[in-house]
Amino acid sequence: MSVMKMTEGNNDTESPITVEDVQRLVKKKDEIEEQIKAYFDVLEDQGMDMKGPLVDVEGYPRSDVDLYQVRTARHNISCLQNDHKAIMVEIEEALHLLHAREKSKRERDEAEALTESEPRDAALPRAFARVDTVTQGSPASQSGLHVGDEIIEFGSVNGGNFQNLQNIATVVQHSEGKPLNIVVVRGGQRVHLSLTPQRWSGRGLLGCNVVPLQR
Repeated sequence: MSVMKMTEGNNDTESPITVEDVQRLVKKKDEIEEQIKAYFDVLEDQGMDMKGPLVDVEGYPRSDVDLYQVRTARHNISCLQNDHKAIMVEIEEALHLLHAREKSKRERDEAEALTESEPRDAALPRAFARVDTVTQGSPASQSGLHVGDEIIEFGSVNGGNFQNLQNIATVVQHSEGKPLNIVVVRGGQRVHLSLTPQRWSGRGLLGCNVVPLQR
């Protein structure tokens, strides 16, 4: 099995190597190792190794060993050891390609996630106040206002003209019984609400407390 190289200079080209390919290479390596062991067992049965002489002291072929089996085993071991070295290189290269591809994919996913979040965050105007408390049953509560909401619009007040909380108080006093358009940031999302300042069983016309944000 040949390992295909990733094209240099082209980050969009992904290696065709898969985890299954690596598993097949490892299986083939294991089979080669088993064959090598089997041939070494043949040599051991003959009382030989890879280097022992095949002739006696007088230069005649040894009669105490099966010369054909020994020669065949030695030859096959040499060939298989070369195959083993080659497949180890293939496995190493395949693993390198897999890791490089996973790293590239992870970096691409992170970049895409960052790109997707940037327009949403950039599109949100600057918040100038935060809802500190909301009393149950109050106009603020009925409008859907939540504690922690960051206000970017309160009627005619926005981040560009907000100076202090008196700006909001003035809008509320002049809007009793009239719905106000409120825009807040909640969980990174823009939320539109309609709040009508009015008399209720509690204090004030809203039933909530707002604190300015220090930017």
